[in-house]
Amino acid sequence: TVDELLHLLLIGSDNAAARVLARVSPYGSDGFVARMNEKARELGLPQTHYEDPSGLLSGNVSTAYEMARLISYAVADERVGSVMRKAGFDFVPGKRNVHVNSTNRFVRSGEIEVIGGKTGFISSSGYCLATLVRLPQTGRQVAVVVLGARSNAARFAETRHLFNWLN
Repeated sequence: TVDELLHLLLIGSDNAAARVLARVSPYGSDGFVARMNEKARELGLPQTHYEDPSGLLSGNVSTAYEMARLISYAVADERVGSVMRKAGFDFVPGKRNVHVNSTNRFVRSGEIEVIGGKTGFISSSGYCLATLVRLPQTGRQVAVVVLGARSNAARFAETRHLFNWLN
């Protein structure tokens, strides 16, 4: 279902789910990418450009500042934000049970209150994480974006370091 695909995309960072959602949208795949670029312009993200719905092509570009603005906007949609906060998701496509774990270590561990976030990786950009967190001492929401980390562990270590500095 579309709901299951959304969960696969936002929890498990499933690129195939992104491509399927674009393909079945009223715009079709090409129109979906065009709409993504229109939305980026509407949101005032001039340095953000998409070439495909999954983010796997190196022509998908943005900045840390614009990703911070985008994750804040996306999380404000409760359908999206509520999915991003789930540590896992179970569903039954056909006859088998499928379990997907969040690719966001902080969502799984609960050590930082994550309002929403999304991991990413392509070789030209390295390991990335855009996340909206709540600072425990003030309750303030802050977007933390790490781009170009050398490893999966490094993106979370860098995010933790920034979180500690902000807190």
